[in-house]
Amino acid sequence: MASTTTKGTAVTGFLGAALALAAVALITPASAQAQTTGSIFGGFTGFGAPQQPQGGVGHPEMRPEAIAAAQANFGNCIASMWPLAQSKGVSQRTFERYTSALEPDMKIMDFMDSQPEFSKPTGAYVTMLVSDWRVKKGREILARYKPVFDQVEKAYRVDRYAVAAIWGIESTYGDPKGIGNRNVLVSTATLACIGRRQDYFRDEFIATLQILEKDDVPYDHLKGSWAGAFGPTQFMPTSFQRFAVDFDRDGKRNVVDSIPDIIASTANNLKLDGWEFGKPWGYEVVLPQGFDYRYANRTFKQSLGQWASLGVTRPGGKGFARASDQAYLLLPAGANGPAFLMMGNFNAILKYNPADAYALAIGHLADRLRGGGDFAQAWPKEERGLSKAERQEIQGRLAQMGYDIGNVDGILGQKTKNAIQDFQVRRGLLPDGYPDLAFLEQLRR
Repeated sequence: MASTTTKGTAVTGFLGAALALAAVALITPASAQAQTTGSIFGGFTGFGAPQQPQGGVGHPEMRPEAIAAAQANFGNCIASMWPLAQSKGVSQRTFERYTSALEPDMKIMDFMDSQPEFSKPTGAYVTMLVSDWRVKKGREILARYKPVFDQVEKAYRVDRYAVAAIWGIESTYGDPKGIGNRNVLVSTATLACIGRRQDYFRDEFIATLQILEKDDVPYDHLKGSWAGAFGPTQFMPTSFQRFAVDFDRDGKRNVVDSIPDIIASTANNLKLDGWEFGKPWGYEVVLPQGFDYRYANRTFKQSLGQWASLGVTRPGGKGFARASDQAYLLLPAGANGPAFLMMGNFNAILKYNPADAYALAIGHLADRLRGGGDFAQAWPKEERGLSKAERQEIQGRLAQMGYDIGNVDGILGQKTKNAIQDFQVRRGLLPDGYPDLAFLEQLRR
């Protein structure tokens, strides 16, 4: 591995051994782990959201003639799902009651392929979501429902502040505008029969019928996003089936109207995704002068004690609670922004929504609700984020150089970041793995 000639130091003998595994990932991009994607179709829509789809407008099932044919066949498509629904415990009476007059919502097709021209930089995204108002409102929610939070925290051993943060960011604590007003059955039925994700949404449609079969949530209360996420903490129907609980013991798992069920189901989701009670999601850290940024790779983990031995500290000289806890280094805005050591609870949040910016916002809001302050290091003032076309250009150019970056889809996951880091090393640049306009200009040279 070449030495770094920027403000990062050259590789030492220790680095050569300690980063052996990570080095393989950097030099041989094909060995890197699978891409970490954003949530459903580029937006943040809640628990169990599907991975970013491949294709787009060019996908065969998204062509106008394919959509028109699928729309004409909608009734037959719905009827064909009766055997599957029956096998999942849906009665014929329920199936016929809710599907006999069902019509697709064709406006959803516009949402499937609508993408913002530019993505928001992580710092701007986190700052927007973790506002003083959201902190104030969250503390009011925690105080108002303290007896419920007490009981849920005892039962599930999940941090109440993390649960409240999810509630706050997913729907601004239950604001109807945040929840959405589309009928979940109509949305999932439409997507199960029309468009490029029919296999995925077939399961969501059947799961919605199961909710109606058991009368967990009244039909007219099943309102949500165009993709089917519903309730204040935005459960997808299949995630509801896995995680929802009847905490108020009224015989219904109602994550729309019952505050105890909402809080407990969200906590159960975190618990089953690996939340460890009493541990942080991660730490903001200060990197020493001359730090080698090739350590910033999620495939390379070591103990907090080992990070400390490299000169990595917390702001203000604070120590780490447990030196043996494992963590990886994340630079969500590159070397010019805050640095973080991420731990198991951060990964638990990522299982809800596999986007670093989202998980970081949840963790930071939870800390603010607990009484913590803002980050010590300011976010860089980036003019704008990269457009999807620019992100695809980065991937395409790296692929032409022989890197395995997966699909050229504009999703800059770990494979792409490994390739970026290796390119930076080979060019003598600071290898923070951060893709921005300046990096794109380097690729174009």
